[in-house]
Amino acid sequence: MYEVEMKVRAGGVETRAGLREAGASLSRVVFQEDTYYDAPHREFAETDEALRVRREATLAPDAPTSVDEVMDALEDGAFESRVTYKGPLVDDASKTREEFETGVADGETMARVLSELGFSPAATVAKRREFWTLDGVTVTVDDVADLGTFVEAEAETDEAGVDAARERVADALRALDLDPDEQIRTSYLGLLLAAAGD
Repeated sequence: MYEVEMKVRAGGVETRAGLREAGASLSRVVFQEDTYYDAPHREFAETDEALRVRREATLAPDAPTSVDEVMDALEDGAFESRVTYKGPLVDDASKTREEFETGVADGETMARVLSELGFSPAATVAKRREFWTLDGVTVTVDDVADLGTFVEAEAETDEAGVDAARERVADALRALDLDPDEQIRTSYLGLLLAAAGD
């Protein structure tokens, strides 16, 4: 499976209004805490790969957009966990990459397994994420701790459908008056690490 994605900076209020005006439907709101890992046998920053453990909790549609407020309100038992491997980007026109993901019963145990295998936590990204559907494309509005608000449009496809999916994703951004040519190909992890280095 390939994930074709474009991400741009955006204003949250304007984007949410644009989604409603375009007829998009809000399917769910979540809090996600992603811990990314460095590998002992290769540099993921150099190979453009990623390995993460995600803790996710479902939120009410009217939950605050402030990540700090959401984190304060959540209890530990509210979370489900998943482990994800993201392969290197496969083109220069979008953030298209092969991805493998599966649920894990206990995120803390998975983190311990990775630690015992020599993987070490690199950074944690926390965000409040709204999932919208617009013309068959998933559009997320992400309020990311320490980074601001972003919009991601994405579609999943097989290898043969990458070009068509990329155009559908770009069209979804245009429908929201966002410019696909302003996409940011750097991950939230990369943006966070760059901001910490400034």
